[in-house]
Amino acid sequence: MTDLKKSTHTGIDTDAIRAAAKNFDDGAVTAGYQGDRKQVIAMLNAALATELVCVLRYKRHYYTASGLQNGPIKAEFLQHAIDEQAHADLLAERIVQLNGKPDFNPATLMGRSHVEYDEADDTQSMIKANLVAERVAIESYRQMIEQIGETDPTTRHMLVGIMAMEEEHADDMRDLLA
Repeated sequence: MTDLKKSTHTGIDTDAIRAAAKNFDDGAVTAGYQGDRKQVIAMLNAALATELVCVLRYKRHYYTASGLQNGPIKAEFLQHAIDEQAHADLLAERIVQLNGKPDFNPATLMGRSHVEYDEADDTQSMIKANLVAERVAIESYRQMIEQIGETDPTTRHMLVGIMAMEEEHADDMRDLLA
């Protein structure tokens, strides 16, 4: 059986796929990619800025929350900072896979972020600020997922996973308010 017959049998044109795969400049982006790469990269860079601001906010809260009774809360802040950094890493990696450039410019970080930074001094205010930020992130990811639709399944899958973690973070913050 020839390759052409295999292609017809499976419904996949392997000859065309193999020929297109020799375009090395596009890396992971194949001819079948249906997303608007510029728009997706812009969304991912905004999400990257959001995650970086979240890392900074949680780190500040971790270091500035005081009192023996706040040990578990500080630990939660630190874990969330670690999680948000992992999200930022995923986003930056995906931007590069799409042949974009992750924007880590601190001068424009706040302007690109969906969430706000917080300088609260009391623990309850810190928890509330983090809960608000998590809720903003959840809705931002939901809207990005909706905009991407089925055009970029890899990015969509990644964003769904990050959003699920943000929902867990929101639950954690709500529980800390109780």
